[in-house]
Formats: sequence, C-alpha cells, structure tokens
Amino acid sequence: MYIGRELDELTMTSIDRWETTELLYYHHIFSQLAPYLSAEGASLHVKVIRELESRGPVGGDRGGWDHSSSPIYD
Repeated sequence: MYIGRELDELTMTSIDRWETTELLYYHHIFSQLAPYLSAEGASLHVKVIRELESRGPVGGDRGGWDHSSSPIYD
C-alpha cells in the first residue's frame, strides 16, 4: 500500500521537491500504465525519469540472495 501524497497534489509541486519514494512509486505506476497514458501523462513520466536520474543511484545496492535488488518505496 502506498502512503504518500496523491498525484493531484504533487502536480502542483515542483518535481524537484518530490520525495524519492514518490518518484519511485509514480515511475512504477506510469510504467505499468504506459500504453494508456495521454501525451500529458507520458510527459510527466519523462520528467519523473529525468528527476530520478539527476538524483543518482537509489540505494546503490545490487541485491543478493537474502534481499531485493529493487528499492522498496512503500
């Protein structure tokens, strides 16, 4: 379950003020919905990706047999 700000609130906030967990969560959601996004939704997804890239590696961990390789954003 996601606990954080809703997308309508975040769209009124500069993307550089979004928390990393919010960026990761909405990137995941946009990726799942990519075939159904409008041009505006696709544009927001690109902004999320660029902001994540500008912040550098998340966690820096490659994972292992005892833990996930992807960050947990929930």
